[in-house]
Amino acid sequence: MSISSNSGLPKWYGIGDINAFFGLVLDNVAGLLLVVSLLSLNFGFPVEFALQYMIPGTAIGVFIGDLAFFVLALKLNKTVRRSVTAMPLGLDTPSTFGMVFFVLGPAYSASLAGGDNSPDAIHQAAMKAWQIGICSIFVSGILKLVCAAGSSWVRRIVPRAGLLGSLAAIALVLITFQPLLDVLQYPLVGLITLSVILTALVGRVPMPFKIPGALAGLAVAAVVFATMKILGLLEPAHTAEFDPGAGLWPTHWVSALSFGWLSAMPETINYLPVVIPFALATVIGGIDCTESAAAAGDEYSTNWVIGIEAIATLLASFCGAVIQTTPYIGHPAYKAMGGRSAYTLATAIVIGLLGTTGLFGYFYTLIPKAAVFPILVFVGLEIAAQSFLATPKQHYPAVAFACVPALAVLVNIFAGQMQGAMFASGLNPGEVFGEELLSKLSTTLILSNGFILTSIFWASSLAMVIDRRLLAAAGFNLGASFCTFCGLMHSPLPNAPIVSPFSFAWLPESLVLPPEHLSTVLNWSVGYLLVAAIMLGWNYYIVASGQMVSPVEE
Repeated sequence: MSISSNSGLPKWYGIGDINAFFGLVLDNVAGLLLVVSLLSLNFGFPVEFALQYMIPGTAIGVFIGDLAFFVLALKLNKTVRRSVTAMPLGLDTPSTFGMVFFVLGPAYSASLAGGDNSPDAIHQAAMKAWQIGICSIFVSGILKLVCAAGSSWVRRIVPRAGLLGSLAAIALVLITFQPLLDVLQYPLVGLITLSVILTALVGRVPMPFKIPGALAGLAVAAVVFATMKILGLLEPAHTAEFDPGAGLWPTHWVSALSFGWLSAMPETINYLPVVIPFALATVIGGIDCTESAAAAGDEYSTNWVIGIEAIATLLASFCGAVIQTTPYIGHPAYKAMGGRSAYTLATAIVIGLLGTTGLFGYFYTLIPKAAVFPILVFVGLEIAAQSFLATPKQHYPAVAFACVPALAVLVNIFAGQMQGAMFASGLNPGEVFGEELLSKLSTTLILSNGFILTSIFWASSLAMVIDRRLLAAAGFNLGASFCTFCGLMHSPLPNAPIVSPFSFAWLPESLVLPPEHLSTVLNWSVGYLLVAAIMLGWNYYIVASGQMVSPVEE
């Protein structure tokens, strides 16, 4: 398949593909490690189940996507008759956190809410969470496939400050801060790795022998971690290992091909307020990645790029995937490394083999989490920085405003853990915290539920206000009111189910909001309606007074 240099056509491989390969494959390995680690550490999810059921299909999604982008690059290579760099693809980091913390983890915990922790109950709970995860990825793939035909309409409707602001919030609060806590549990390992990775990847300080920064950080951390383990400096609880050999050649994931997971679709509906914004964000990200590649000299079709990621996500769901794939924004960086097309082919093969053969279990066991999580800190910083850079400067306050609901999520995570521990110890949180603090925590819960949609609506509305497009701002507030009324955001219920505020004869009681929470929902929903009315009146005033001038024109 190689193109000979004697033919006058450029080669599809080069020495730069080595560095590009290590960069892309480590990004994806880190993503797979993240799925298993976060589920296990935060929800007690069984590692063996995740490795045998979830990881193979998720890795297959990367295999399909990167292989398709390799073929697309070969096609463009022949058309322009010069070396082009393939579009990199991998697991979407923001939605990895979203799926773990707001879909897979809660679904698993809800199934165990009865208190039965027998091995059979744990397996059934994990199976239910897996099925809901598959349904979520299936919906994401369908939505992205629909958007592929006319992907630019999403960009016209929602300003960049809206979707990218919500990504910045996730990047700073969940992708950067949460892993940093795990990094600092082993400061001797974590700080060294963090400094190496940030110096090489953010500071772009060259490593000796042109070693990729991520690989160097992992190597240094692995040596330090192994030394500490040999010297007995690690707590026994953190050195426990599971037998990766028992997970070789997993076959359980094949059961997803029977489509039995479709039975979990009714329960999946409650998680769509989290799933849909992440899917739309990857569509916007795909558009940005295509423009970024074009700026670097490689003109890809936007519809093809979005279509490939949609098909990769959809086919991966058939194989049991729980994380969606997306094009990576780093195409210019891989091109600067000298990468061509071979690095995506190599990544597809390696990640596909690691997931489907079970060899990834050895990575999970041997690579210390304190060595991997600093890579996520870098990823979080890059996503946050790109969110600001890709947004018009006058909309920076809107991007910052989008981060506020994510802070509520962070508070709610820790507050929920504290209250759960108190109940388990027989303590009354009301007596410990006091009514005033509990009231604030209740408001925090409401703000955190559906926080992605909240970030999008808040940032989009403020961006429109900054541009003095008050009619558009009113429209976003109307949308926020509708979503609040339906329970898509600001739900006062702990698990944020989608419910009807009012009861109907044909509607099951389980889908009706408890009466004691109706006033809360109406207050939030009507509040957005009044804001929309104010925007409409304000718009009439500035038009009538001839003051409809944008800040840019001023």
